[in-house]
Amino acid sequence: MTVDPPEPRRPTLDETIHHPTRLAVVAFLSACDEAEFATVRDSCEVSDSVLSKAASALEAAGYLDIRKGYVGKRPRTWLSLTPDGHHALTQHIAALQDIASTARSAGARAAGATTDGSDRQTAV
Repeated sequence: MTVDPPEPRRPTLDETIHHPTRLAVVAFLSACDEAEFATVRDSCEVSDSVLSKAASALEAAGYLDIRKGYVGKRPRTWLSLTPDGHHALTQHIAALQDIASTARSAGARAAGATTDGSDRQTAV
């Protein structure tokens, strides 16, 4: 009896940070210790409500810390990635790179030597 070798494990995208807004927030925060809510909002080009919803989802997943305080008499909110958030982003980027690399390799193999006359090969 022969046993087929197990299929290679496909990279897993993190569904929590795969959403474009959440990915933008996590990527932005990965480059700093913490950032004020308004700075993240402006950088990600989203509304207060969209960022608030994304931040809540990331906090619930353990990827984001939300700190509230005051500057003078004005309330402020600061966001920062947790170690789990940094790790999740690193793993997510690695999965995206693996998917892209695998797809490019498969496309190149499928195209083989067939061309349509242009610079691009055509997979058949």
